[in-house]
Amino acid sequence: MICENIRDILERIEKSKNKPVHKGEVKLIVVTKTVPIDKIKEAIDCGITDVGENRVQEAILKFKDESVTKSVKKHLIGHLQTNKVKKAIEIFDTIQSVDSIYLLEEISRQAEKINKIQECFIEIKVSEEETKYGLPPEDLKKILDKSKELKNVNVTGLMTIAPLFENTESVRPYFKKAYEYYSVFKADYSLKYLSMGMTNDFEIAIEEGANIVRVGTGIFGERKYE
Repeated sequence: MICENIRDILERIEKSKNKPVHKGEVKLIVVTKTVPIDKIKEAIDCGITDVGENRVQEAILKFKDESVTKSVKKHLIGHLQTNKVKKAIEIFDTIQSVDSIYLLEEISRQAEKINKIQECFIEIKVSEEETKYGLPPEDLKKILDKSKELKNVNVTGLMTIAPLFENTESVRPYFKKAYEYYSVFKADYSLKYLSMGMTNDFEIAIEEGANIVRVGTGIFGERKYE
């Protein structure tokens, strides 16, 4: 079932790459929030190379199994509190949810202690929802400039989370906006990735320029695993 779902998602990704913005691949990150380790291993056996977790504490428990840790690239896609940074950089290859200069500075400080250059994405807020995290887009240049001063972080992309709509077409303007910011800054700051789109809207995200999508429910189903 998991393998079939992954194949289906990958096929839908390919079909969505129908605009000139896509000269390369679209990477699938499998979101494993609340999913037990045996299901994650099954997804890895089906060829998955990247997984995304929302919470540092949950990731600590899952990825203590070294066979899993070594075989996939691990992304933190949930909000990161500064008091969790030390643990986060020990676990994650990429932190996609950097939403302030202060947080970026703390990541660099903690990464320096373990002689690591931490890959990061800047999470930008393209909606007006108060519940959404993310950096105001007008502050994007400031944080990207700051990233060049920090020796132990490497900002390689942008990430955003769009609002949920019953009509998924309503999400398109938000993805367009994120792609516009990505287009403005990618050359000067060597940005490679734009991470946006989840189970309900990843096809629209790809059409609007995403080259990383984050899918969990579409692979593991609605059930909440314990």
